Amino acid sequence: MNKNKKPVALVTGASSGIGLVTAQKLVAAGYRVFGTSRHPGADMQHSFEMLPLDVDKDESVAALVNQIIDSTGRIDLLVNNAGRGLSPAGAEEFSLEQAQAIFNTNFFGVVRTTNAVLPHMRSQQSGRIINIGSVLGFLPMPYMAFYAASKYALKGYSESLDHELRTMGIRVSVIEPAFMKTAIEANSTQAEFPMDEYQDIRIELQQRLARMVDTAENPSVVADAILKAAQEPKPRLAYTAGTAAARLKMMSNVLPSRFLDAGIRKNLGLRTR
Repeated sequence: MNKNKKPVALVTGASSGIGLVTAQKLVAAGYRVFGTSRHPGADMQHSFEMLPLDVDKDESVAALVNQIIDSTGRIDLLVNNAGRGLSPAGAEEFSLEQAQAIFNTNFFGVVRTTNAVLPHMRSQQSGRIINIGSVLGFLPMPYMAFYAASKYALKGYSESLDHELRTMGIRVSVIEPAFMKTAIEANSTQAEFPMDEYQDIRIELQQRLARMVDTAENPSVVADAILKAAQEPKPRLAYTAGTAAARLKMMSNVLPSRFLDAGIRKNLGLRTR
């Protein structure tokens, strides 16, 4: 039974960037919003309720969802936004533990939170699940192999799950932004085993990525796409967010693979052999 008249939204990773703007826009749209952070600051004031959550841990996810259900009786919208990044480097420069860690957050963290919420959505025969993917989930980028792999996995999971849940009144969408003006790149993990063979390109790409973030679009464009996916009567499986993402999506759809491949290498200044 719904203990309040507002639809209830859970937004993971809501302390800054995309998650924060999304939570604020959902409040303005009439949702009762619960945001999460690994370490929510007690001195920070928000227009929504902020709760602690570590999506890497089963017990943390279960405790959070139980707390929200005890408080409200339902969850109508889940936005899986919490994630981590990797600084550009050759795939072999990262340890297996680093690769596992990014999957544990970017993919299995989504699975954990979704699985905890689904029984309640199935019980109420309604719900929306929105997962934050990336253009790197449909367009590969050299030296971002494990981050791209985690987003490719998330896209496949999201689209398969949507087909499974439609008859239960639940829809799943993935949002695909390009680089946004957020702090995730600044907090990205560095490769554990840097190699001389990759040093020059690693430094160049890290500098290029920093410039891209400086001129990137505001995370509000992602929040707008999330709100659209949450409220459309017939949501799409995937939404791009922002002009750069829309352009890249169009290119990936219309260009022959050999031209797309050449364009990626040319844009990054990589030699063709």
